[in-house]
Amino acid sequence: MSYSELQVTSNFSFLRGASHPDELVEQAAAYGYSKIAITDRNSLAGIVRGHVAAKAAGIGFIPACRLDLLDGPPLLAYPTNTDAYGRLSSLLSVGNLRAEKGECHLYKTDVYQHAKDIKFIVVPPTALNSMFDFDDGFQQQIKEYRDAFDNNLYLAATRSYQGDDQKKTI
Repeated sequence: MSYSELQVTSNFSFLRGASHPDELVEQAAAYGYSKIAITDRNSLAGIVRGHVAAKAAGIGFIPACRLDLLDGPPLLAYPTNTDAYGRLSSLLSVGNLRAEKGECHLYKTDVYQHAKDIKFIVVPPTALNSMFDFDDGFQQQIKEYRDAFDNNLYLAATRSYQGDDQKKTI
């Protein structure tokens, strides 16, 4: 069974990621991953280094980024072709041009205008413990995203370790 990591943050996400993209790819290869996606926050800055390292390590690389929106839940964005990659780059330019340096102000309508041929994964709030804890507001956001993205929308499932986890013995 192969494994692909779809949400990895590099040091190009200031104050969020610590490792260089090439280090993340090398570690993924050491773990036997078949693919890895670098998903920096509102940035494609780590893509080139990650791609070069993945090619050298012999594993697949998925170009992507995390879109932190001002008016909706975050989305992981995965362009499916070069035109979609160009649209994603344009989307990020829109957000960067309307904000101070180091910030990116993106809205749902911006994403909807650039969404063609991009797969999206909606990231639930971190406070959720199970997929059944979605509040009404988050459910409405998912419905809106589903209407906009149709079959190109997925929901992230993440195991979050909070420090109080215990090893259970049987």
